[in-house]
Amino acid sequence: MRNIKPIMLVEDDKLDAMTVKRALADLKVTNPLVHSNNGKVALEYLKNEENKQPCVILLDLDMPETNGMEFLKIIKANQKLKLIPVAILTISADKQDIAETFKLSVGGYIVKPVTYIKFVEAMKTISLYWTLSELPY
Repeated sequence: MRNIKPIMLVEDDKLDAMTVKRALADLKVTNPLVHSNNGKVALEYLKNEENKQPCVILLDLDMPETNGMEFLKIIKANQKLKLIPVAILTISADKQDIAETFKLSVGGYIVKPVTYIKFVEAMKTISLYWTLSELPY
């Protein structure tokens, strides 16, 4: 059996987290989901070398403790964490937020609220990326 990496969801809204979990289940994504309610908890997970590193991080920007932008700046400055793909999932449609996250090498930006169907479509795109990124080069 292959060593499947988890998907990390950094999201403080319970309803949005449930939507992500449901979409992943409906898409039959077999990666385990690691859910953190804020950036501080997610950083603790990532810095613990006993934990598997995620294959992708789905990140909200507006959270308590360490917000998404602070979290993103910290992981992109870390040599071990900076290559983990990050997709933003947030209510902010602010052009400055969008530009700042893309400067920090995010792989995508989804503005909430999204309908379940639109979210599933976005997840299909991300799933295609995972499939392509697993090809041996």
